[in-house]
Amino acid sequence: MSTNGFSHVYGPVPSRRLGRSLGIDLVPFKVCTYDCVYCQLGRTTQKTMERREYVPVEAIVPELERALSHGAPPDYIGLAGSGEPTLNSGIGRLIRAIKKVTRVPVAVLTNGSLLWMKSVQDELMAADLVVPSLDAGDENTFRRVNRPHGDIAFGTMTEGLVNFTERFDGDVWLEVLLLAGETGTDAHVKKIAALAEQIGPDRIQLGTVIRPPAETDAGSLSSERLVALKGLFSGLVELIGKGAAEGSMTAVLSGTRTESVLAMLGRRPCTAADVAGGLNIHINEALKHLDRLMVGGKARPTVVGGRHFYTVAER
Repeated sequence: MSTNGFSHVYGPVPSRRLGRSLGIDLVPFKVCTYDCVYCQLGRTTQKTMERREYVPVEAIVPELERALSHGAPPDYIGLAGSGEPTLNSGIGRLIRAIKKVTRVPVAVLTNGSLLWMKSVQDELMAADLVVPSLDAGDENTFRRVNRPHGDIAFGTMTEGLVNFTERFDGDVWLEVLLLAGETGTDAHVKKIAALAEQIGPDRIQLGTVIRPPAETDAGSLSSERLVALKGLFSGLVELIGKGAAEGSMTAVLSGTRTESVLAMLGRRPCTAADVAGGLNIHINEALKHLDRLMVGGKARPTVVGGRHFYTVAER
């Protein structure tokens, strides 16, 4: 998806984890190793473990240099986007290329599913920050919540998280997303917390569903419940999303663009993809504007025919 002449670079957009993040999309939309029930981008369209250069590094670097030449530098360059970035076999070359053109730190936001592969570990060593996910405490729950590719075993994945964290010289922030009625119980969180202690990240970022998920039964926990569960983890733990400060993050978004999103919703209900396509922006940027409208009470999510839409809030 192109935005202002960019096909693979988007933003900077406000990130709950990274401040002002300039994003790079390394795979086509929803090419992933997982099909998570909570995914804000909807169902995975190509579940795969095939690593190849889905987006050529040579196509990304010129875009990045142009993006960095305008405005203040971002807090991070984030390798994330619309699928699992470590599926791109050029990710190591890209990180090294980024380091040649800027001092802005590089963050890799990954589901962690491939960190057991030595080749993937080696390619991420030049990054400054890696943010993997751990959403379940056992194999059965992993299968229900993350719906991984059939060749990814829970034990292999978690062992990869441990091994990578031991090897990596940069920071590792472990993201844990909890679901009501599934993983948001004391008993299950204790399982996740025990694994997190083995992994030994620099910090844990605890959250829950805040946008319309791929599956409507992926329930959200209250802020109060998240605060209570936070106490079951050891080390540095912070809440992201619900219960976290939002105001300063939304300030970097264009007010004009947000009003354009609101105008679209005023004409008809729209999915995040509808907004992105209509305004020619990346879907992650569309989601940030929709967040801003929901925080301000101007928009609300709804489900129609199993699809997740946003509408103007009733006044």
